[in-house]
Amino acid sequence: MPTTSSRSFIGLTFWRNILTSPKSPQVVPNLTQFLFFFRDDEIRDKCGADAVHYLSFQRHIIGLLVAIGVLSVGIVLPVNFSGDLLENNPYSFGRTTIANLNSGNNLLWLHTSFAFLYLLLTVYSMRRHTSKMRYKEDDLVRILEILLVLQESNNPLWASFFFCREAYANCTVLEARPCYDVARLMFLDAERKKAERGKNYFTNLQTKENTPSMINPKPCGHLCCCAIKGCEEVEAIEYYTRLEEKLKEDYKKEKEKVNEKPLGMAFVTFHNEAITAIILKDFNACKCQGCKCRGEPKSSSCSESLHVSNWAVSYAPDPQNIYWEHLSIRGFFWWFRCLIINVVLFILLFFLTTPAIIITTMDKFNVTKPVEYLNNPIITQFFPTLLLWCFSALLPTIVYYSAFFEAHWTRSGENRTTMHKCYTFLIFMVLLLPSLGLSSLDVFFRWLFDKNCFCLCFPRCVFLPDNGAFFVNYVIASAFIGNAMDLLRIPGLLMYMIRLCLARSAAERRNVKRHQAYEFQFGAAYAWMMCVFTVVMTYSITCPIIVPFGLMYMLLKHLVDRYNLYYAYLPAKLDKKIHSGAVNQVVAAPILCLFWLLFFSTVRTGFLALTSMFTFVVLVITIVICLCHVCFGHFKYLSAHNYKSLSMCSLEGAVLRLLTGQERKAVMG
Repeated sequence: MPTTSSRSFIGLTFWRNILTSPKSPQVVPNLTQFLFFFRDDEIRDKCGADAVHYLSFQRHIIGLLVAIGVLSVGIVLPVNFSGDLLENNPYSFGRTTIANLNSGNNLLWLHTSFAFLYLLLTVYSMRRHTSKMRYKEDDLVRILEILLVLQESNNPLWASFFFCREAYANCTVLEARPCYDVARLMFLDAERKKAERGKNYFTNLQTKENTPSMINPKPCGHLCCCAIKGCEEVEAIEYYTRLEEKLKEDYKKEKEKVNEKPLGMAFVTFHNEAITAIILKDFNACKCQGCKCRGEPKSSSCSESLHVSNWAVSYAPDPQNIYWEHLSIRGFFWWFRCLIINVVLFILLFFLTTPAIIITTMDKFNVTKPVEYLNNPIITQFFPTLLLWCFSALLPTIVYYSAFFEAHWTRSGENRTTMHKCYTFLIFMVLLLPSLGLSSLDVFFRWLFDKNCFCLCFPRCVFLPDNGAFFVNYVIASAFIGNAMDLLRIPGLLMYMIRLCLARSAAERRNVKRHQAYEFQFGAAYAWMMCVFTVVMTYSITCPIIVPFGLMYMLLKHLVDRYNLYYAYLPAKLDKKIHSGAVNQVVAAPILCLFWLLFFSTVRTGFLALTSMFTFVVLVITIVICLCHVCFGHFKYLSAHNYKSLSMCSLEGAVLRLLTGQERKAVMG
């Protein structure tokens, strides 16, 4: 089994080894054995529990698509073929769609019934998935994260000890660790370690070759081959020695200042899990007092002086899940920064929602005109498609990095925000706007609120007979091209090349090669996968031929992700919320399918038709149940989350494992 330092090279050299090794025929059985016979326990030991939950989620989606594929291709597709509304042409794609049926055909009832059946199958599949999302009892802890609103002179240990001892009987505070602003301290420590590795590298090199090494200490200095003013070479060992001493001195000074920069929060450890749950419940029980709603914890003699009513209490995340350098970004500054980032993002995507509108805007400025002058049919036809694909990948990347620059406290929060934002944007870009024949959110809102625009656009652009062909092609491209790009990991390779180019010496290039692997981005992966699944589910009845290609996409996606998770990415430690959020997005897919049937029935037969009214009633009931469950916690027995199984593990999901002593010392006072 490869180590962490060597696993980063495997992804880039795997296919090269297959092609160049004289024993390459023996590699294929091993690859086949890995793809089909590796157990979840082996993946959990290597990649973590989150990878197992992610792959289990994919397997349940595959099973769901198998059931839906049998029904859609075996029943709905022949029903659509039985219609005679469109021309009797064997090459006509429209004959496979619901548009081939007459508006008065009683078989339209079958489509609405199947849409509701797909919703039930989706909920059942997700309940089976969530029932298996359990954590081991070894991960139970007794740590609360408390945001303290205290005076600087107050000590978190003193505060938590005296308050909890008086307010809660039989409560023992074992430890209270205050948090400080260690962002710069962590940065200096990382840079010092890099300088130390560089010094050791050139020291060993000089010992072997008995000649000093010269380097250019500028970015891209390793590639620079000309000696000009300002880029003079220096002796490597001397340079890294001076740099290390300077960083050590800065680190020492910063460490002395850390105690003067408290963050007003602490991690408090109690003697058992039961009292931890009681304290958390008291602080988070919402009680209305006039215009304010806040928790009312038990009082003590020091509650007023400690401002206990202003404490914010939650279970402590796993240490590996926390961005310790981001803890100093909080309060008004964090919200203001988040607001600015999202406002800029919204303005950008409001007018450039789809790649097609970007291509159209570029054509207005004759950007692609020089390519047309080449008179090469291959280039002139391929270049616009290449631009379209590039912008299709670029726009969601912008959404992803917006969540990164928001500086979330935990990796789970960052991945969860990425998942929701990317999924929402992709649904607009890939599904909603193309289905309505629109090109951007600007045109969408004009179509939504402008009556004249509504009358002109809606009847002509929605549910054209060949409209589903675009989405079938999209799913096919995602299955073969998208999964191939995931396997090649082109963005990671480009970033790796850029970091190599920016290296100042051979030591830094070696450091880049050893640390080029990064954690799997579950948020972005869930968003892309759920986008394709939503497209497949939405058109599974109106265009049932899309389902087999959706199943092909999920099968290839599962195999590619198994390989990447095991060989190419570092283990990630997240929480259950991101996996639960993905389950909610799955349930949104059959609801959109009901919306599509309602829109189609309304356009073809009118809103007062029986099929339209039945679809509308089913859709309203479904939405009401979902809203009541999400907002108020009702209808848990109808939820896609298996609360019966999770209730046995409620304490497991509520608390996290203890911080190790080394992790505490690294980030806390």
